[in-house]
Amino acid sequence: MLRKTRTSLAAALCCTALGAALAGCGGGDDLEHWDPLAPATRTTTAAAPLQGTEKIQVGGRSVNVSCSGEPEQGRPVVVLLHGAGDGLDKLAALQRTLSGKNRVCSYDRLGSGASDQPPGPQDLAGVGKTLTGVLDRVAGDAPVVLAGHSLGGLIAARYAPDHQDRVKGLVLMDATPPTMSADIAKAIPASAKGPAADLRAQNLAVFQGQNPERLVIADGEVRSAGRIPVEVIQHGKPYLAAVPTYGPRLEKAWAAGQRAWLALSSRSKLSTAKDSGHYIYTDQPEVAVAAVERVSAQATGA
Repeated sequence: MLRKTRTSLAAALCCTALGAALAGCGGGDDLEHWDPLAPATRTTTAAAPLQGTEKIQVGGRSVNVSCSGEPEQGRPVVVLLHGAGDGLDKLAALQRTLSGKNRVCSYDRLGSGASDQPPGPQDLAGVGKTLTGVLDRVAGDAPVVLAGHSLGGLIAARYAPDHQDRVKGLVLMDATPPTMSADIAKAIPASAKGPAADLRAQNLAVFQGQNPERLVIADGEVRSAGRIPVEVIQHGKPYLAAVPTYGPRLEKAWAAGQRAWLALSSRSKLSTAKDSGHYIYTDQPEVAVAAVERVSAQATGA
């Protein structure tokens, strides 16, 4: 049981997938049998909106992308970003539900899912370049709302300030805090022993690039993304508190990290998914759906 708990906690802190089953989100009758992983129904051209799942080329690498829902003039395209160790398949139910009212796309980052491996170590700037290539294909000149879980939330929050011309809203679902490496090092001191010491070492290694994406996740300050609508949703079940001795410190640091993301915009809002652990979009999918739809509506009216 201790090993299982330790693994689960490491997964949450490092944004590593546990392979949890997707929670059904429901949707309209016309979406009941929609499969986001089915082959694309159209040949990729500059003019044709991508539908279904298709491989596109970004910077000489193959990136697996899935899109659904119809484009609507003036309405933003919602782009979902998965956590580390996950892929677009984990977001399938959320994408299906959101597609009833929105144009929605997701993609596997390099090193994840069915996309190519990265050519070498990555940093957040490089991941951002891949995201730009994906947005060019799936959204074109349309405004975009980024909705990210865990590491995907951190990537979205780091990307938005430099791309205010196209990112018009953010939804961060239990996003990795902006100073996670420092938070872990402070919450679990180097003198710690046993499971807590293992957890500390494992997480710091992940943030230094020992993860499937070979991504070095650097701490940094929160920069403004302009006056865009931002919803930050934190978990309500204190799973981090289960870490022996240091659990309460970790929960406190995580909560502080969620509040820190509010500096992204003067229109930021923090809420708690009270019945959810780290995977808010599967534990309480209705909370994630409502947040994305609110931000999309606000972005449309901006």
